Amino acid sequence: MKKHSFYCVSVLPIAFILTACQAPPKPIKPFSLTIAHINDHHSHLDEEQTILKFDLGQGPENIKINRGGMARVATMMKQIEQKDPNVIKIHAGDAITGDLYFNLTQGLADAAAINQMCFDGFTLGNHEFDAKDAGLKILIDAFKQSHCKTPMQILSANVTFGASSALYQTNTVQKSMVIARQGQKIGIVGITIAGKTKNASQPNADTLFADEVITAQAEIDRLKAQGINKIILQTHVGYERDLKIAAQLSDVDVIIGGDSHTLLGPEQLKAVGFNPVADYPTVVNNKQGEKVCIAQAWQYNYAIGELNVSFDPKGNVLDCGGTAHILLGTEMQRIQSNRPLTASQKQKIQQQVAKMQSPLRFIQPDLHMQQVLQPYQLKKKTYVETVVGTANEAFCSQARPTKQPKENCLTYGGDIQQLVAYAMLQQAKKYFAADLSIQNGGGVRIEIPQGPINVATVYQLLPFKNTLMQLTMTGHEVKATLEDAIDGANTDIGAYPYTAGLRWEVNMKNPKGHRVEKLTFKNTQGQYQSFDLNRTYQVATIDFLARGSNYYTTLTTIQGERRKDIGVDYADIFLNYLKDLKQQQSTAFLTRLPHSEYSTQKYISP
Repeated sequence: MKKHSFYCVSVLPIAFILTACQAPPKPIKPFSLTIAHINDHHSHLDEEQTILKFDLGQGPENIKINRGGMARVATMMKQIEQKDPNVIKIHAGDAITGDLYFNLTQGLADAAAINQMCFDGFTLGNHEFDAKDAGLKILIDAFKQSHCKTPMQILSANVTFGASSALYQTNTVQKSMVIARQGQKIGIVGITIAGKTKNASQPNADTLFADEVITAQAEIDRLKAQGINKIILQTHVGYERDLKIAAQLSDVDVIIGGDSHTLLGPEQLKAVGFNPVADYPTVVNNKQGEKVCIAQAWQYNYAIGELNVSFDPKGNVLDCGGTAHILLGTEMQRIQSNRPLTASQKQKIQQQVAKMQSPLRFIQPDLHMQQVLQPYQLKKKTYVETVVGTANEAFCSQARPTKQPKENCLTYGGDIQQLVAYAMLQQAKKYFAADLSIQNGGGVRIEIPQGPINVATVYQLLPFKNTLMQLTMTGHEVKATLEDAIDGANTDIGAYPYTAGLRWEVNMKNPKGHRVEKLTFKNTQGQYQSFDLNRTYQVATIDFLARGSNYYTTLTTIQGERRKDIGVDYADIFLNYLKDLKQQQSTAFLTRLPHSEYSTQKYISP
């Protein structure tokens, strides 16, 4: 081996001699980090089925295939961790609401699954507040039962819990956290969508949400002052909002998001039936012109994101890449023949997927996760299989009317939204002399297909923890409420009102406050007459709206003896409606209401 000699000139100053004798410094390698993340799983713990297009030799055809499930997420998470020692695991919020697991266990099933994954950070989403602050505390307390060496941190920099909250001064929710990986410190800041959480979920009245951008920058600045130069925002504000936030912030490097259920991925996913919105990751610039990597992992445990980021010594992003892995099973069936695929046909599809170099992954469920979920699955299975009614025809769902009725909808607006409002009025009459009901379209979540209706369907239809309220209101207040909601639907389409016992026409070309026209009220004889704005009416609604949520501002003015909480869960209201129908008919047959009973009789777009 050839030896290298260093010569020092003794006549030169000692300081120069010492410098000249040193070997040249080694270049500093970039620091690489992997972020594994999910978001918006909404209690979808089981695998589900979807239809994708694959070619078995005669051109693309529809193939039914299993996908998702928390057990597949667990398997993929382990594979990601095995590849890289520098992994941070993030859940970007909305773990609950959307499946009967939440309704039956108040989130305990979701917590049990999340605890097995040992996430580093969890962002509070808007739906974490669906059962009020007390419900959130139940979920957080369940998270504390984890076996993980490092407890998962619950993050939201912009929430302040009021004195009435079960989480007041508990310090269980932090603004940010600092994680060390191979001697490098990474700051992570949590941000919850403010307006949507306050107006479309159920936080306590004195629990407040500050501006997302101002709060994020303040927390980033605090971390930077501590010498932390790699900053991740763990947000639940939506993909489009993430893009805007990135451009308004300094010193942010990565945004891992949720809320908008956005699928990010390559164009080739369209060939099999997916519709990615943009690339994974999406690379934009922050306020200083530096790179920001933005990622989201779709919804319902269908995907898990793997974001790979490299940083220079100053903490700036050099590059980022990765994949939102879409998790598929190997149970497949041809739609045309209604037969399972043979082993050779499955292999052909797997070869097509490999050739595509797409994010599709055939993943086996994790056995340990399946064992953890088994007792919750048995509880769910026993309850949900009870058939409570039959739909004689399909009921379409549409939160807000459009210029033309949605395909398969009977008229303006959703058929099932209208039926829920009708069922509420009928059931409310058992508790008080209800004249009319008000239900927001977004509180009714799914379509009802033709055929049997079981308990699971009802709880998927009405998944939130809403209860029946009695409000004593004047006609002027009722009209003002409708005007509030219709205007709010321009921001959140789920605000659009549906009523029973009341009809109107909407002209969106009119200014705010003058869009509801030709109001008519159904009297005790079953006839519609002019709505008396000066009369007092007994209104059935849900506590969510009665608090002014989802832009139902006028309802907050109904106080004192004019407001009574009946306390019946709104899913139970619909179950009781079906029960009454069964007693009348021997079987609860559901048929769409006639056009004359729809609250929106005419809708003129702006």
